[in-house]
Amino acid sequence: MKRALRQIALCLTLAAASGQLSAQDNISRPQPMPDAPASEYRPLPRQDTLFVGATILDGAGGKLVGDVLVRDGRIVSLGKVADAGNAVRIDASGRWITPGLIDVHTHYGSFILPQGGSREDYSDIVENSGLNAANTWVEHGVRPSDPAFSRALAGGVTTVQILPGSGVIIGGRTVVVHTIPAVTLAQMRFPGAPQGLKMACGNNAVEQGSFPTSRQGQIAGLRHALHEARELLDRRAGEDGKRGKGGHRGGGGSGDPKEVTLAGAIEGKLPVHLHCYRADDIATWIAVLEEYGVKLGTVHHAVEAYKIAPLLARKGVCAAVWPDWWGFKREAEDGIPENAAFLDAAGACVMMHSDIPVLGSLLNLEAAKAAAAGRRAGLDIPPEKAIRWITSNPAKSLGLEDRVGTIAPGMNADLVVWSGDPFSVFSKPDLVLIDGAVAYDRAQRTRQPQSDFELGQPQREGIE
Repeated sequence: MKRALRQIALCLTLAAASGQLSAQDNISRPQPMPDAPASEYRPLPRQDTLFVGATILDGAGGKLVGDVLVRDGRIVSLGKVADAGNAVRIDASGRWITPGLIDVHTHYGSFILPQGGSREDYSDIVENSGLNAANTWVEHGVRPSDPAFSRALAGGVTTVQILPGSGVIIGGRTVVVHTIPAVTLAQMRFPGAPQGLKMACGNNAVEQGSFPTSRQGQIAGLRHALHEARELLDRRAGEDGKRGKGGHRGGGGSGDPKEVTLAGAIEGKLPVHLHCYRADDIATWIAVLEEYGVKLGTVHHAVEAYKIAPLLARKGVCAAVWPDWWGFKREAEDGIPENAAFLDAAGACVMMHSDIPVLGSLLNLEAAKAAAAGRRAGLDIPPEKAIRWITSNPAKSLGLEDRVGTIAPGMNADLVVWSGDPFSVFSKPDLVLIDGAVAYDRAQRTRQPQSDFELGQPQREGIE
């Protein structure tokens, strides 16, 4: 009982302190795209801090030994800091500092542990009543008390994208959140982060006995949905022309919600994330989406991406991959551990992703395995390159590269202080900062968030 009460008191204290922050204290202020709800996220209580003498991987390809100064939730300077004012000084000698890790593919809150969605009553991962669920938003099925969020935070992950599942070809809108304790999703939402649009190709989205039953059926359904969205845009353009007005802002306004969402993708307002494994499928979807003016942003899983690495590099399509998942289904037969390294060598944007919660706290080790495979193949992949696969590249995938993913002056102070080399199995995150506030501290249990699922019930005398 005492532990539960302490947890409640801590949450109330943090909430009260956060509520005292003004709107100006909200780190990222750009407005979301039309229709996206406003964020209610506020940074946790924070203090200006100087980290001294750390090995720094800046997420942009640089490595140095020096200091990092954080003030008002942002990076002020790095290298040798001469004047830190009244900032709290933390000796980071022998430790490493990286940007906060970013996971572009999770199903947190909609596919909850410990049950893990093995039964339908535990899962809100996707609306699978039809091939096109573009009118759905996964955030409406997310439960913030999922323990996966706190596990990811303890692993150094500060930002995650939650996607719908892959049981239909157009799964609906995604949402980007911080991995902080909250009661509602609005309190976790990354301010100004664009929603995305999830699509899926291949076996997951093929139904037996109902349309689509084949890959060619998927493409026919995709073309039909995009054709209707294009007609909506043409009608808007005609109406604006009659009124003598300029173009319509994508994503909002009247129209069928499915068409509105797809129109936002055509106009580039919604980054497109595609679940797809095989090289031929990925190439087909890139081409068909281009027919309607849709640019594919990121292909997820992509175990055969290495076969079309030059195409992905030329088209500017990112690939979110695993280091060693293959053979668990027919689409994954041709996966290789060098996938990420070969993509990187070809100049493509590549990153690690988790998909399942058990990997959500191990992104650094996933990147380490992928880099090791590349080195065995003869490629030069030092830590300063591999760190980009879990920081700046996923930030680019989410359209947040101007705010997170690198350590540079003016960037949000999302940082991880590691006990040692982050690509070693012996290293752990000592501190995890989000917007300059300590969200996780390995040395203080009061700064190790727990979900409601983990608090349990008090033991009462005489009751088993």
